[in-house]
Amino acid sequence: MLEHRYAVIMAGGGGTRLWPVSRKERPKQLIPLLGEETLFQSTVKRLQGLFPLERIFVVTVEDQAREMMQQQPEIPAANYILEPAPRGTASVVGLAAMALHQQDPQASIAVLSSDHFIRNVDLFHYLLRASFDVAEDGYLVVLGITPTNPSTAYGYIQQGQPLVGDYKYPAYQVKSFKEKPNEQTAQQLLRSGDHSWNGGMFIWRADAILGEIRKQMPNLHSALETIRGAWGTSRQEQVLKDTWLKLDTVTVDYGIMEKADCAAVLPAGGLGWSDVGMWSSLFEVLLPDMNGNIATNMNLHLSHETHNTMIYGGGSERLIVTIGVDDTVIVDTPDILLVCKTDQSQKVRDIVEHLKKHGQEKFL
Repeated sequence: MLEHRYAVIMAGGGGTRLWPVSRKERPKQLIPLLGEETLFQSTVKRLQGLFPLERIFVVTVEDQAREMMQQQPEIPAANYILEPAPRGTASVVGLAAMALHQQDPQASIAVLSSDHFIRNVDLFHYLLRASFDVAEDGYLVVLGITPTNPSTAYGYIQQGQPLVGDYKYPAYQVKSFKEKPNEQTAQQLLRSGDHSWNGGMFIWRADAILGEIRKQMPNLHSALETIRGAWGTSRQEQVLKDTWLKLDTVTVDYGIMEKADCAAVLPAGGLGWSDVGMWSSLFEVLLPDMNGNIATNMNLHLSHETHNTMIYGGGSERLIVTIGVDDTVIVDTPDILLVCKTDQSQKVRDIVEHLKKHGQEKFL
């Protein structure tokens, strides 16, 4: 079955909570946020050894695909599946499943994000192999990240009864999916001991997810069948565009997983996972100095009585000095300077929405 296993990287996101470095023209997955490699390059590298490059596919938009092909030219150009416009993750997984099922009716797929960080790659590989074993029995599998704090930034998965089967790793029925909770609810979920974070990593057979789309999202299923009819022909691009733009924007969690009878979860503790979702999350993945400070993408930083502060430079020779600064995020770019308290960094998205609303596109 190994030759029927594929990876699909979802790579069309905007990363607005990492503004002003993550921008419309160059979102976070295309930026070397955590070192010399971009997050996209790190994602591809993490998959090698488990998937040959010809079985790694990327779903993204055309503008980003050009940059990705330059960053990762080893992935065949034919493996880039281009969305005419963002229409939510349900449409992404449906399109990828349709394309791969057309190519290989026995395809099983790991659907992963292009902008996550995983420290323990060996465990990640082991979990994916174990997940494929479960998925090939017809389950829609999601990796459940063991929570380290009562986060309000993620959805939660409630673990049900153990699956019956000869599996190498514990696997459970999904009892319920929960949307991003408030602080009080998040603390309750953490204390319960049977909830994990939904990190958005899914494993399933192509025919199983397409069957679930047919049951739960008939409009999307109809659209995919229309696209399938033109796939691989000279009409593909036009039919895809005409059909795609009529779709509603729906997440795979809400549109499919929350109501699926065959959803399963594998607990994924110890991965060292982060979705690198906002500036404060860099504290989880980069090594701070003895005062808890992180200075990255910069040549010159002088700190005095500064603690638990992250300074992201613009990569220039500018000297950045901090005095008496605590628990703060400072992001310096050529046209924007962002300063915020670390515990307010999730509100960066609100600023992006404000700029959109007021037509200040040059800053996006």
